[in-house]
Amino acid sequence: MRFSYWARSGQTWAELLAGARHAETTGWDGIWVPDHFMPPDDGYGPEDAHDSTGEMGPILEAWTLLAGLAVAVPRVRLGAMVSGNTYRHPALLANMAATVDHISGGRLVVGLGAGWQENEHQRYGLELGTIEQRSDRLEEASEILRMLFSRERTTFEGSYYQLHDAPMEPKPLQQSLPLMIGGGGEKRTLRTVARLADEWNVWGHPKDLTRKISVLEQHCSEVGRDVDEIQKSAVGLLIITESEHVSAGIRERLGRRSGLVGTPDQLRSIVAEYQAAGVDEIIVPDFTMAVEDRDDTLDRFRHEVIDG
Repeated sequence: MRFSYWARSGQTWAELLAGARHAETTGWDGIWVPDHFMPPDDGYGPEDAHDSTGEMGPILEAWTLLAGLAVAVPRVRLGAMVSGNTYRHPALLANMAATVDHISGGRLVVGLGAGWQENEHQRYGLELGTIEQRSDRLEEASEILRMLFSRERTTFEGSYYQLHDAPMEPKPLQQSLPLMIGGGGEKRTLRTVARLADEWNVWGHPKDLTRKISVLEQHCSEVGRDVDEIQKSAVGLLIITESEHVSAGIRERLGRRSGLVGTPDQLRSIVAEYQAAGVDEIIVPDFTMAVEDRDDTLDRFRHEVIDG
C-alpha cells in the first residue's frame, strides 16, 4: 500500500515546500495539492481547517504549484487532488499536464473531478451547472485527455467540447500518463472511472470504500474491464487521539471525512480495513494540522501506524 501526503494550498510556498520535502525524505510516496481558488464556504473543506478569514483566505494555484514541486521535490509522484473540470478546457489541461510531466521526469498523475465548490464559480463567473451536466462534461473531458495524450491529432464532437484535428505536442513523458478521477457518485462518476480512469479517489471510511468498490466492479464488468486495473485511493482527515472516547466524538462530528481519526491502535486497524477493502493508496491531508505541528504529526503516523 502507498501512503501519500496532501498539502493544503492555504499556506505560504515556503511552508508548503517544507512539508513536501519532509514527506519525501521520510518515505511518503506522493505529494498532492488541492485545485481551488478560494477557501470553501462549508466550514470544513479541503483547504485550511484553521482559517477564519472566509473567502479572503490565501490560496496558491494548483498547477503552478505542481510545476514548482516537480523541480524542488525530485522523487515522489505528484498530482492535483483533484482538478475541477469546470476551470479549464480539457485541451488546455492536457497541455499543462504534459508539460508538468516533462518537468517532473515522468512523475505526474492527472487528477480530475467534476467540480463542486459554488463560491469560486459564483465569484469568478464560472459555470458550475447541474450535477448531471458536470457528470457529462467530466466524461467528455476524460475522453479528450485520453485522445490527446495518445493520438497524433484529435477530433471530438461532444455536447460540451469540440476539437477539430487538434494536435498536442510534446506528448507526456510517461507512455501512459495516469488519469485519476475523484468522486464517489455511484451512478455516473464510477461509470466514468470504469470506462476511462487509471486511478480513482474518494473520501470515506473502509466500509464506504467496500461498497463503492463493489459498485465500481459492476460498472467495470458492464464495460468489459477488470476492476483490478484501476488503482484505488482513499482520503481521511488525520487526527491522532489518546483515547477511543475522544475518537468517537470527533468521528461523529466530521462524518465521512473522519477516515483517519483514532488512537494509534485504532489507526492501525483502520489502515488494515482499508487494505482489506481493496484500497491501494491512503492519502493523508494536513488540513487539521498547524504548520508547526505538521511534521511531527506525519512522523508519528508513519512510526506508530504505518511502521508500527
